[in-house]
Amino acid sequence: MASTYMTPGVYIEEKNAFPGSVVAVETAVPVFIGYTEKAERKSKSLTGEPTRITSFAEYVELFGQGKHHKFKLTAAGPPPFTIKAFSSDLLLNPNEIFYFYNCIRLFYQNGGSNCYIFSLGNFEGDGITKPVINKNDFVKHDVFNKLKRSFEPTIVLIPDFVNDRNACYGLYTDVLKHCKETQSRFGIFDVIPETDETLDETFAIFRTAIGSEALNYGAAYYPWLNTSIVKASEINFTNLDVTTDDLKIILPEKNVTAVIDTWNAAKKTTATETEDEAAKRIETENTNLHQALIAVSTTYTQIMAEIKHRLNLLPPGAAMAGIYSLVDSTRGVWKSPANVSLSMVNSPAVNISHEEQEKMNIDAVTGKSINAIRPFPGIGSLVWGARTLDGNSQDWRYINVRRTMIMIEQSLKLACRAYVFEPNDANTWVTIKNMMNNFLNNLWKQGALAGAVPEQAFDVQVGLGATMTPTDILDGLLLVTVKLAIVRPAEFIVLTFQQQQQQS
Repeated sequence: MASTYMTPGVYIEEKNAFPGSVVAVETAVPVFIGYTEKAERKSKSLTGEPTRITSFAEYVELFGQGKHHKFKLTAAGPPPFTIKAFSSDLLLNPNEIFYFYNCIRLFYQNGGSNCYIFSLGNFEGDGITKPVINKNDFVKHDVFNKLKRSFEPTIVLIPDFVNDRNACYGLYTDVLKHCKETQSRFGIFDVIPETDETLDETFAIFRTAIGSEALNYGAAYYPWLNTSIVKASEINFTNLDVTTDDLKIILPEKNVTAVIDTWNAAKKTTATETEDEAAKRIETENTNLHQALIAVSTTYTQIMAEIKHRLNLLPPGAAMAGIYSLVDSTRGVWKSPANVSLSMVNSPAVNISHEEQEKMNIDAVTGKSINAIRPFPGIGSLVWGARTLDGNSQDWRYINVRRTMIMIEQSLKLACRAYVFEPNDANTWVTIKNMMNNFLNNLWKQGALAGAVPEQAFDVQVGLGATMTPTDILDGLLLVTVKLAIVRPAEFIVLTFQQQQQQS
């Protein structure tokens, strides 16, 4: 509107009839922190920078494939050897196990979509230094400070660090602290077992190590999962830390030596072949030997099956991140990510009983809940827990309550930025109140808030005498109070039956 009218004519004045709108922020955008084969986009390094991807194909393009793990294969005593004789030695160096790539695959198989990758470096090392999983890389790459400058991620996972339980649990406390500081993130954690350890001992160690701060910003899951992510076609004799001559000795079947000698004689190399042609030829030759050994050696077949089983044993966190994304997109963040079937999962590594889950779900001493993943005949492996680590809290006991509050808080926070430095008067107060009421009313209609009518589901208060005093206004404070009734899951359904007398 012109301040003065000095020229005769017709003037148009437009007025906004509606308040600004609140747009719900994304709720299931995980950031995976770990080690990758590479990290570059068009020759520009992505190491140490959170990078957004939208598909698994984009991950492969920017960060490459998974590590080609090699297993030791030794046995005591004279031949013939059996799988039982050396299965306990079919192990990797713990510092050389990298779960990151397979966890990303598990995430996408369970409904994952957009996510961030924070590469801490190359898992192949620099050719001189042997690659190790080191929590000091978090400091080296200033992980948490860089994540603070990236607004979109809402879930934090560190799948590679499960090899070192002490270091991993220490990082979990850092993740909880980070989530509390940002007030916009939630941590998904894996409970890590050790050999010859009871469930009670495993849970006690986790609960002690996780501390007592910001527990409502994270959830823990157990047990690990026997998946089908790694296919049989991805494994061959090159996954063994032995030579083909060693296989002649280790494998007891009589035709093994002849098969390997024939394979060695058939290998050909040409001086004119390109690097890609040589790689393709070697891959074909290795496949031929692998298939021939499977045909003549039962022991070799058992070894390959054992390697496949061990590579497919994955921590559950990545699958849960996919479930969070799936449930949020199909039902909403206010729906508990529980009673949902896991894809590409054959079974949990440990079959949790009803009595064992009682100790996981409710802990009277520490109050720290651990969510179980359990098998159900004819249904599959289901997520059978919906609690945060703060399991005894009436306010923050449930994952969906915590995450719904994060979504609402961040959505309203962003919407209110437009009113910073606006006049602190009734016009601004009414505009903000109407804007918030419209947003919360829509959430109530979608089922995010509990109540028969909107007045029972939420209440927004702002204004002089309601939330502010004259002194607050002089100090530049515009105070808004929002009360919400978040829907809570029906965790315990109790059916009561009793007999009554015959009426006729």
